Amino acid sequence: MCRHVGYLGPPIPLSTVLFDASHSLLRQSWAPKDMRRGGTINADGFGVAWYPPGGEAPVRYRSDRPLWTDADLPGLARATTAGAFVAAVRSATVGMPVTGTAAAPFTDGRFLFSHNGLVAGWPDSAVPLAARLPTRDLLTLDALTDSALLWALVRHRLREGAEPAKAVLDTVVDVTAAAPGSRLNLLLCDGGTLVATTLGHALSVRAGTGAVLVASEPLDDDPAWQPVPDARLVVATPSTVDTYELGLP
Repeated sequence: MCRHVGYLGPPIPLSTVLFDASHSLLRQSWAPKDMRRGGTINADGFGVAWYPPGGEAPVRYRSDRPLWTDADLPGLARATTAGAFVAAVRSATVGMPVTGTAAAPFTDGRFLFSHNGLVAGWPDSAVPLAARLPTRDLLTLDALTDSALLWALVRHRLREGAEPAKAVLDTVVDVTAAAPGSRLNLLLCDGGTLVATTLGHALSVRAGTGAVLVASEPLDDDPAWQPVPDARLVVATPSTVDTYELGLP
């Protein structure tokens, strides 16, 4: 059910995470270690988005193809450095479209969003959730997928003025109530903070030396990687990592 990673810290080449690490996102696309009954490979698309120096909005590159088939991305990733980025590889839920627009990260202004998991009982369970959104938000979803709807729910709260952590937490609480059994590992970035949740899937954090990585799976064997327990909210900056219980019933 997808793999994602977020980075904040001193600028590094995108290739560090995408290709160079011993368990890079490339390797996770075809040999993930901890999918937790959520599929076997992540071959239904990929995406990476980064914040360029002095730029307000992130730049995004995504595709509906397996990450390992893109001959141009390795060179682009080696030549592109960033101090904040989010990347993901996708394992599509059966019945959902395989298109480039369905691949995370999703974007709006400075925000980047990714989701590992599924909304249980889709699409019927999501009907009351979708009914809370403005009609235009529904008509302009990136794709007819549960992840795109989750992003619309989080984005709607952000636009109403909610802090990122609150927007993510409230979305997880509401979706869990409407669709019990959902797997909701969400990842949100605004360029300075990463907000992530664990609910039904794995997540690990590596912090230190003024940088932080939040990833579905550790990118290497560094003992600094710490697993995040299930049903947690993580709020991370390059210098701090705070973890809270989701407080679900």
